[in-house]
Amino acid sequence: MDRWKLITLGIALVICATLMVFAPAAHAGQRLLCWPYQIDDAKSLPWGSGGWRAPAHDYDLRRLADDTLALLGPDVPVIVRMETLRRAAVYATKDRQIAANLLGRLEARMHHAEAAGKPDAMAIFDAGYLIETYKQAGLAGALGSATGTRDGYAMIRKAIGVRGHDPEMEFAAALALADSRSQDARTAHLRKALASAEPGSRLARNLITHCHLVGVHANTLAEMRSQLGSPKI
Repeated sequence: MDRWKLITLGIALVICATLMVFAPAAHAGQRLLCWPYQIDDAKSLPWGSGGWRAPAHDYDLRRLADDTLALLGPDVPVIVRMETLRRAAVYATKDRQIAANLLGRLEARMHHAEAAGKPDAMAIFDAGYLIETYKQAGLAGALGSATGTRDGYAMIRKAIGVRGHDPEMEFAAALALADSRSQDARTAHLRKALASAEPGSRLARNLITHCHLVGVHANTLAEMRSQLGSPKI
């Protein structure tokens, strides 16, 4: 592993390890990288059993772009996409060229649909979400303008506009907002996600396990709704 790989991966590991110890302060850090999503038995990239930083040791990184795109079919739920992209970003910290190739492939898929006059909400979402995850993984500087100057959150909002109301995308948008952005915007996204969350659903379970990352501390949907006020679509 070369010096760049060691530095990039080391920074991400140290930050995430710190956040896992000091969970209440995690909203200030790598919320898209360090906190796995509950996807039940849905298919995703190979993973170990050691939590957020447990990629499969025998996984062939050369397959990352092909495998990731294959797992991001049009009917795959948004939260499953979020976990696949989170895992992909962890793998991508090991190799800058592979990281750039994956992002390039996702953006090419997005641009192809737009050029055909049929914007693909999922393709826009995937590219935007990966950009924001790369930023939190320390890959923005390494990929230069391909990531550092791109607003992945704006792309997620665009995806919501193309798709129409999607509570899982609203959840993703709330998590993707940088700390310098408006708390009001994060709250608005969470309210829209809550409006469609059914008790016990995948969305509900992930809202409860991740709500502290955006400053909400609750153990149930009812507690979240009480803190955030009446959710409105």
